[in-house]
Amino acid sequence: MRTKNYEILKRVTPEDLIKFGLIPEFVGRIPIVVPLHALNEDHLVDILTKPKNALVNQFRIMFEAENVSLEFAPEAYKAIAKRALERGTGARGLRAVLEELLMDVMFELPSIKDKVEGVYIDENLKVILIPRRRKKSA
Repeated sequence: MRTKNYEILKRVTPEDLIKFGLIPEFVGRIPIVVPLHALNEDHLVDILTKPKNALVNQFRIMFEAENVSLEFAPEAYKAIAKRALERGTGARGLRAVLEELLMDVMFELPSIKDKVEGVYIDENLKVILIPRRRKKSA
């Protein structure tokens, strides 16, 4: 069914959009009309992790600014992608899920950074604080 819909959508013209009810002034501002495939969990994991400026890397940089590492269990990426899919907002949902997941710890980070060496997100999306090792005094 999806393939059939995609084949139909590939042939949509600006005139079709106007017949559908979009105003001509709006359609005139759309230079190219292309159908998009729905994203699946694997696509969202790739978006989350693979680009040079991937979302997880952006969050790692924020944590590293406070001298705290941020690590994810391999299965955590799939769990984040699954939550984003449930929102139905495509790849934009990834940032929302990450912010929701890390908001409390990011807020507390400036006051706990001396006590916390790292933050680990497990496969159940549980946020685990890794305490700093105390230096042994002589």
